[in-house]
Amino acid sequence: MKKQEIFNGRVISLAIEEHELPDGRRADFEMVHHAGGAAVLPILADGRVLLIRQFRPAAGGMIWEIPAGRLEGGEAPETCIHRELQEEVGYRAGRVERLGEMLTAVGFCDEVVHLFVARDLVPVPAAPEPDEYIEAVPMPLDEALRLLRAGEIPDGKTQLALLLHLQNQP
Repeated sequence: MKKQEIFNGRVISLAIEEHELPDGRRADFEMVHHAGGAAVLPILADGRVLLIRQFRPAAGGMIWEIPAGRLEGGEAPETCIHRELQEEVGYRAGRVERLGEMLTAVGFCDEVVHLFVARDLVPVPAAPEPDEYIEAVPMPLDEALRLLRAGEIPDGKTQLALLLHLQNQP
């Protein structure tokens, strides 16, 4: 495979890569490489879900999300969500359950986001990153689903986590 690296940054790298198609032809693709991430839907003891409103310049401002972060140096997804729960919303999970995973932008990016649910939450001091602005908002699952149906949750990982969690309800 021929590869021309264009950019290598802290979060992503960009390259033009030649790949062989299933029919034997070769083609160049612009590829964004990302270490991947993990995201978690926190469930409070009373059954409410904990969503966050986070400032996202790429999305034009504040958006609804679930806590999430980038995998650091081969980090396990479970380790990442435990870190992000504490940093972003000030909780430690007693129990986590895997919901699945998603590819974020299959046309040009190899990022995989691992999705989890966290339960048995214990409050701990929050420690957001210096470039994060986050508001934690507990709400009934029905309210989160109303926001989803109303188109007020544009974030794909949050949409999928809510739907997978709903699907797993008794």
